[in-house]
Amino acid sequence: MASPIEGIAGGTMSSDTGTLYAIGVGPGDPDFLTLKALKILKKIRFIFTAASGEKKKSLALTIALPHLKNKPEIIPLIFPMVRDKTILEEAWEKAALKVLSVLDKGEDAAFVTLGDPSTYSTFTYLHRVLTQKRPEVNVQIVPGITSFQAAAARVQIPLAEGEESLMIVSGAKGSTEIEKAIDCCDNMVIMKAYKYYRDIVDTLERLNLLDKTVAVRRIGLKGESVTNRLKEWDGQSPSYFTLLLTKKGNQAKKLDSD
Repeated sequence: MASPIEGIAGGTMSSDTGTLYAIGVGPGDPDFLTLKALKILKKIRFIFTAASGEKKKSLALTIALPHLKNKPEIIPLIFPMVRDKTILEEAWEKAALKVLSVLDKGEDAAFVTLGDPSTYSTFTYLHRVLTQKRPEVNVQIVPGITSFQAAAARVQIPLAEGEESLMIVSGAKGSTEIEKAIDCCDNMVIMKAYKYYRDIVDTLERLNLLDKTVAVRRIGLKGESVTNRLKEWDGQSPSYFTLLLTKKGNQAKKLDSD
């Protein structure tokens, strides 16, 4: 069966199976979806979502909902928030089989994910297993606006200019990797800063970078806030959706928290 959305995302597609479109829906604002993403979502009949449990809601689906006019079938894929490799591999395997059960019928499907599918996305794990199980599987990745792009636009700070370098670092394990990387770049985006927020802030202060850093929480979502007074924010519980923008060479724009 030929894909009814053939040509929208580009690439070569098999006529025997459907295509999986990995769609980045951006960080929160439904208006951040790209035109390409909208074209696909308007026609797609099956949408896969990622959730950490059976009763957990998908934020990516919530963002995409205003654009889903054809009432597609929503199929949740469970990706537990654990570090046990065996449990994770079993979850990825089950998710891949669910996706293939739709594609093998010649149906197209979409996997909606926050931000961009290639940037700290659950999709990367699903994609890896799919291609291992079925190397010829049809997958098209539709890029989306990342949280740090939206955050930079919100505070009107350039991520990089001229000959500056930009590094994207995970704060999921604390400040150790951040401290190692800071000498290798002019500007830094620190993702996943919520769990070790205090540790990261203390490190930035020790490196004399605290006054060159802006913290952005829940960009594009309810409860969005921005501050350059990172120590004052320390008394709160940082959101899972917290990131930091650090500019070594230029003073970060001074902003009050909302």
